[in-house]
Amino acid sequence: MLEKCRNAKERWGGVSDIIDQWLEQRQQLIRTLFSLSDCEIGKPLNEQLTLFCDLLMDYLSSGHFEVYEQLLLEGSEFDDGSVDKVQGLFPRIQPTTNAALDFNDRYGAFDSPTLREIRDFAEELSNMCETLEDRFELEDELIEVLHNAHRPVADEA
Repeated sequence: MLEKCRNAKERWGGVSDIIDQWLEQRQQLIRTLFSLSDCEIGKPLNEQLTLFCDLLMDYLSSGHFEVYEQLLLEGSEFDDGSVDKVQGLFPRIQPTTNAALDFNDRYGAFDSPTLREIRDFAEELSNMCETLEDRFELEDELIEVLHNAHRPVADEA
């Protein structure tokens, strides 16, 4: 997952500062997610989990309220049909947003977990990894469609 993230940054990192920052947030989110698997139950896990949930909410917010908006604005300015091509991606991204929000609601304050909560957490963390991987692929597709549609124009400038 981290390697895919690096490749995305290499391919699209120059599109804008907002996308650069967003892809860096993604890398930090992934690193923190992987660090959760090394934590033991107790204070270190609680601290890492709180950090992960905070980063997750920041990443989601940046995507929905900055990056997607900027990409759609860019696409509409070029008026080349690229916006129509990506409109089908947003309904596919939304379930990943809902899953991330649910995860944050459940585990954002993971103090004194029961044995059942610990068992559920391991499974839900695994599910969150898969959800984020799906989301990153959809977001990469969003960036690729809009960026590739406009790259020839940008190269001529």
